[in-house]
Amino acid sequence: MGKQTWKAGNMLNPVPAVMVSVADKNGKANIITIAWAGTICTNPPMASISVRPERYSYHMIEETGEFVINLTTEELVKACDYCGVVSGRDKDKFKEMNLTPFSVEGVSVPAIAESPVNIACRVVEKKELGSHHMFIAEVVSVTVDETHMNETGKFLINELGLVMYSHGEYFAMGEKLGKFGYSIQKK
Repeated sequence: MGKQTWKAGNMLNPVPAVMVSVADKNGKANIITIAWAGTICTNPPMASISVRPERYSYHMIEETGEFVINLTTEELVKACDYCGVVSGRDKDKFKEMNLTPFSVEGVSVPAIAESPVNIACRVVEKKELGSHHMFIAEVVSVTVDETHMNETGKFLINELGLVMYSHGEYFAMGEKLGKFGYSIQKK
């Protein structure tokens, strides 16, 4: 079996496909689809998103310093795709995709009610990295849909049908292969 060396590029896949809701200082809301999003710290809880400066939502994030990461499910994948290919300059994505904006704690920008998890973030730093600029943000609140909780109050996040993105295609999360530490667990 041979290996090929390619020019440097980002081959880290899959990545989450999330809808990030934003608003400008006048309250005009928009949704941008982001595949370059991630957890970067536990204490304090922090996340990052990377956005091209020419994207319509970029300046909204700069103006308010806020955004909400809305996790995408199989039921939301069409809206997720639409919000990534249509500009908010031309369309009201909330209206076009029948998504409901709602208020969450800690930020003035709306979240997406249909998303089972909304992660409200406040920007603490922007890093200009090249084609994309990374917004590093503190997570100020998390809202979850109670219909996805079991009788003991556990949130069943792995049963949501979350969506991943890889090389221009969307995928549903697959089967469970193990849990943390299973490789050293005694039988």
